[in-house]
Amino acid sequence: MKKQNAIRVFEEKKIRSFWDEDQEEWYFSVVDVIEVLTDSVNPTDYLKKLRKRDSILGVYIGTNCPQVTMPTETGKLRKTLAASTSQLFRIIQSIPSKKAEPFKLWLAEVAKQRLDQIQDPELSFNQAMTDYKRLGYSDGWINQRLKSIEIRKELTDEWKRHGLEEGVQFATLTDVIYRTWADKTAREYKKYKGLKKENLRDNMTNKELVINMLAELSTKEIS
Repeated sequence: MKKQNAIRVFEEKKIRSFWDEDQEEWYFSVVDVIEVLTDSVNPTDYLKKLRKRDSILGVYIGTNCPQVTMPTETGKLRKTLAASTSQLFRIIQSIPSKKAEPFKLWLAEVAKQRLDQIQDPELSFNQAMTDYKRLGYSDGWINQRLKSIEIRKELTDEWKRHGLEEGVQFATLTDVIYRTWADKTAREYKKYKGLKKENLRDNMTNKELVINMLAELSTKEIS
């Protein structure tokens, strides 16, 4: 299954997702969607109770929704329950939420945007820019962040070309890069910046983004 991980934003809340190139379908983290729709402080527990309360839905989720690898808030890759657009529509039917209808419209728009982006890749960056602006980032920072995403992808594509796999190997090499300019691993740098579950790169300054981009670009060129 070829996939591209992404973060989608609905009403200023992040939803992990990935695009399955083989199926040409978006898949979304079910737990993230439940958190958005219910504002639950424990969406995992809410999902467990929902599946018990609605046995038909429980069977449907167990039969149709795959466990896929997605990044956690700490950056680690973990298996999480995911659902396609049509599967989410079925799940939403069992969740009493005033956000249900707006969320359905949002899902339909996300699907349309991806089809448009296949025809014009520049739209992917435009969407990311819109999402970051919605979260309050400045235009200057957004431009740096989008460039850092591009360089990071070029680097990880190079690693994959050499047979490396996402997960532990990528994390280990990333720590080596951080040590070259910050003298800290990614985890240590997050602690240094006072971050817990937040994304490290989304909390870097322009200067930090530039330095890290140069380190990753140099690594790719050396490879």
